[in-house]
Amino acid sequence: MMYNIEVKKTLNKFTFMALAFFLPVISFADDCLPTGGKICNPIESNTITEFIEKVLQGVIKIGLPVVVVAIIYCGFLFVAARGNSEKLTKAKDALLYTLIGAAVLLGAWAIATLIADTVKAF
Repeated sequence: MMYNIEVKKTLNKFTFMALAFFLPVISFADDCLPTGGKICNPIESNTITEFIEKVLQGVIKIGLPVVVVAIIYCGFLFVAARGNSEKLTKAKDALLYTLIGAAVLLGAWAIATLIADTVKAF
């Protein structure tokens, strides 16, 4: 029994590390193909607004799927609570924090887009 728990913990750690490595690589690898043996910079930019825009696009590409998975996980928490008031409270808190995180993520993107458009107008 203990062996299964240790294997599951190790597998969970491996999965987390693999996702932590591959998600940024996949999200920043849009149009960047190395040609001629050169390493291509995925966030190459000439101005600070382009740089901020590309970084925020990467954060959004990583953050939105994480928010979706977190909302699905909150749904499982609600189902698994089965009327237990303590578990329902934990599920409600998890959903609240997930929605706050999503609002912060989308709010940061909206504010940065607004500022970038204002700066470009002048």
